Amino acid sequence: SYFLRHARSRNYVSECEVCKLESVPLDFGDYHPLKPITVTESKTKKMNRKGSTSSTSSSSSSSVMDPLSSVLDGTDPLSLFAAAADPVTAAPPTDGARRKRDKDESSAVGSDFEPWSSKRGEILARYTTTEKLSIVSGGCHGKATTTGSAVSEKVRTRLEELDDLEEGSQKELLNLTQQDYMNRIEELNQSLKDAWSSDQKVKALKIVIQCSKLLSDTTVIQFYPSKFVLITDILDTFGKLVYERILSMCVDNRVSLPDNFSPECVNDTAKETCLNWFFKIASIRELIPRFYVEAAILKCNKFLSKTGISECLPRLTSMVRGIGDPLVAVYARAYLCRVGMEVAPQLKESLNKNFFDFLLTFKQCGLVMGSSLFVLLGSLAEFCESFQLSVCFFLMCFAQPNSAAAEELKYVNHLGEDALLLNSVMSAFRAEFIAARSMDFIGMIKECDEAGFPKHLLFRSLGLNLALADPPENDRLQILNEAWKVITKLKNPQDYINCAEVWVEYTCRHFTKREVNTVLADVIKHMTPDRAFEDAYPQLQSIIQKVITYIYDFALLFSVEKFLPFLDMFQKESVRVEVCKCIMESFINALTLEDEKRMLAALINGFIKMVSFGRDFEQQLSFYVEARSMFCNLEPVLVQLIHSVNQLAMETRRVMKGNHSRKTAAFVRACVAFCFITIPSLSSIFTRLNLYLHSGQVALANQCLSQADAFFKAAVSLVPEVPKMISVDGKMRPSDAFLLEFLCNFFSTLLVVPDHPEQGVLFLVRGLLNVIQDYTWEDNSDDKIRIYTNVLHLLSAMTQEAFIYHVDKVDSNDTLYGGDSKFLAEINKLSETVVSQILDHLKTLGKEETLKRQSQLALYFFNTILAHGDLRNNRLNQLSVNLWNLAQKHGFADTKTMVKTLDHIKRRSKEPEMSHFTELALRLPLQSRT
Repeated sequence: SYFLRHARSRNYVSECEVCKLESVPLDFGDYHPLKPITVTESKTKKMNRKGSTSSTSSSSSSSVMDPLSSVLDGTDPLSLFAAAADPVTAAPPTDGARRKRDKDESSAVGSDFEPWSSKRGEILARYTTTEKLSIVSGGCHGKATTTGSAVSEKVRTRLEELDDLEEGSQKELLNLTQQDYMNRIEELNQSLKDAWSSDQKVKALKIVIQCSKLLSDTTVIQFYPSKFVLITDILDTFGKLVYERILSMCVDNRVSLPDNFSPECVNDTAKETCLNWFFKIASIRELIPRFYVEAAILKCNKFLSKTGISECLPRLTSMVRGIGDPLVAVYARAYLCRVGMEVAPQLKESLNKNFFDFLLTFKQCGLVMGSSLFVLLGSLAEFCESFQLSVCFFLMCFAQPNSAAAEELKYVNHLGEDALLLNSVMSAFRAEFIAARSMDFIGMIKECDEAGFPKHLLFRSLGLNLALADPPENDRLQILNEAWKVITKLKNPQDYINCAEVWVEYTCRHFTKREVNTVLADVIKHMTPDRAFEDAYPQLQSIIQKVITYIYDFALLFSVEKFLPFLDMFQKESVRVEVCKCIMESFINALTLEDEKRMLAALINGFIKMVSFGRDFEQQLSFYVEARSMFCNLEPVLVQLIHSVNQLAMETRRVMKGNHSRKTAAFVRACVAFCFITIPSLSSIFTRLNLYLHSGQVALANQCLSQADAFFKAAVSLVPEVPKMISVDGKMRPSDAFLLEFLCNFFSTLLVVPDHPEQGVLFLVRGLLNVIQDYTWEDNSDDKIRIYTNVLHLLSAMTQEAFIYHVDKVDSNDTLYGGDSKFLAEINKLSETVVSQILDHLKTLGKEETLKRQSQLALYFFNTILAHGDLRNNRLNQLSVNLWNLAQKHGFADTKTMVKTLDHIKRRSKEPEMSHFTELALRLPLQSRT
């Protein structure tokens, strides 16, 4: 009983002030956290190329040469950064200018533009081969030159090296696997970087020329896209190295060029070097390497003139006409588009000329396909697939699917009647763009010439788009009819099933079981003769998967007449088992009765939340009452209705600003009554407990005191019914932790609940303690004692002259009793019972197997006394020391926790009226576990 007789008197206002963070006025001056840091350059000596020293306004007269500066060749990187950061000597583009430039580039390419880098990994994974490959390996070893060679000798040597490459100093490596080929390409890439870093620029150029020549070989068509990706990576590396080299030569007085520099800012040395690179490339005899290497350094035209890139693009476009192989030519155009979009996206008009030039020369491709020469190119399917990939990216560069429909269709109409190009359009553009204009594309498909590329593949591409995006609703049936007219006439079973598989998904998404049944019947008709289904099990399995995905009602599924006959086509045992397993998994995962209830309840709750009658609160409550009668068998809906009614009561309180009239008081009592009679119909016990507590808090806030008592009494009487185990996410878990959490919340509310005049002092607290005492706790659980310790927190708060918080317009016990001695005596009696229960429990934990629990509870109780007890009382002080020692007695205390607790006590001892903590700290020894 001495615990609460000597409870620490609390001044919550002053404690709150002490705990606030100290506010310190700051004089920012010129400082701002987002302002860039300015690096001040130190005044040091530096060395020029000839080795002579030059002073950078240094006051030092020392002539000692700095060895680091000589190595850096006068370009100290830290000095460069300092100069770049100097607002006087450098004027980099502002954030606003950079954002404007980025916005302009983004608008130039369109937000839907997919860069080539996003396709790189997919291409390398998809376009593979098992055929043997060959690669030409050139003599890329530079010739040694003496240090004292004249300039003319150096130039002559470089020209001879280039001639060596042209005159066949290479050897061909045959019978390489795909991995060997890729490893060799990677070796060339690394050789390029090594040669460049060792200042062997001619050797680097030879490597790039050698790699570019590989793009003229289309022997293995299936692998060509991957080869294109690997080699253009090397070209990109070379272009970047050349650009950065020239850019580094533009550094003047340690100030680098801004991002949007003009040619006038470039010094003569850099321009001369840039021209030299273009002259070297122009001297390459073969067209393909000359084209690719010049395209790789296209960006370098910025150093020469403002119109350099725009003048170069049409010339490079015309160069492609000289490439006879249509596959090589279209990939060359794709590379030009890619580079152009990267370095000058605003020059879209020049890139469009590349497209129209492509259209003019595309007939060559058609002639090749239709002639016997095409045999030399390999499979038509492989050629079309590889050809189409480059065209897809090519098309994405010249036209963006987000722009006006009229403009896009204008570009598409330029394709004429060529099926391969039309297929490329449907592969390149966004599915939404294609789906919205499905009938236009069907019209173009009908007009296409089938020579070289059959129409059913066009319909397959259209179906793939419609699987991702929905066409206009009024066109859906006509689209299906037009497509199926073509598909059903196919004689080749493999061609038929490849198309049907795609359009089954469209049918399931947009039509009823009647149309699905018709499609399945047609598939059976085509695939049954000559047991063609045996070669199409993957496609047939895909059809089954799509059907059961969209028709998840199994009663409806098995009412589809042709579904079971369709299953009969799976006659191979392993495939049949796999299909049946797929159907069973879908059946198991289909909505059960409980799942359906949960889904329906979620939809209904969404509707309930959206219904509002404005300020007509009575009509709103009537709606909730009617909804309760209609959905009484859906528990989630009842829970939502209780929350909604509580919210309605609080909204009424807000409107009345807490001052209820007779009418609004009667209304909130009606809301409270709604909740009180609805909660018992719920099955989840913790849902009921929490709703009783929540509704009681709402009743208390609206000054419905007797109704609040009724809620709290109901919660107290429900605690004994809490089972030992409850289901959580389908698994059985102990309920102790959930009950502990609920009771702690309950105690926080009971602090402000005023006593009923006819029920006696603290009748709710007493009733709850009796229930806790009688509740059967697990043998290895200490939750009961932790609850008792939290009760001490509550009782300590009740002894204060003014409680820490209140409910507006509700007089709590601090106001009703005003610190009356009889009231405090009742609290002391309760505390005596609780403390004795805690100490008795600690004694029962003296066995070896429970010593760790004893240590933890002793420290927990010690912290309670430390926070709420007046430790100037000798008996209470001694009890705290005993608990401290008990926590450490058997070596189970956490040393870090004990040290931090002792440090806290020492800090508290420096606060006003807490000097007695100094003596307490001296009585609390720290014991090691040993």
